[in-house]
Amino acid sequence: MEIQRDDNGKKGQFSAIIDGEEAGVMTYTWAGNDKFIIDHTEVNPDFSGKGVGKQLVMAGVAFARDNNLHIMPLCTYAKSVFDRVPAIRDVLF
Repeated sequence: MEIQRDDNGKKGQFSAIIDGEEAGVMTYTWAGNDKFIIDHTEVNPDFSGKGVGKQLVMAGVAFARDNNLHIMPLCTYAKSVFDRVPAIRDVLF
């Protein structure tokens, strides 16, 4: 699985690509210079059950850690990952 990030300075997204096909996407909106809000996570039904959504959230966490950023998970799926994985809560705001 390859994770790609696209960003226009106001909004962005992480896309999961498997065998050249978009398996899922997680969108976010910037909230200042050092925070972003995860607002939506969606997995292509053909890739359901393969951990795509969690990998997208984890890519967001890695991006936040690498760039000294914080995340607000408004998306219910992303929030559920933060609830289940205490080790990633260091990037919450």
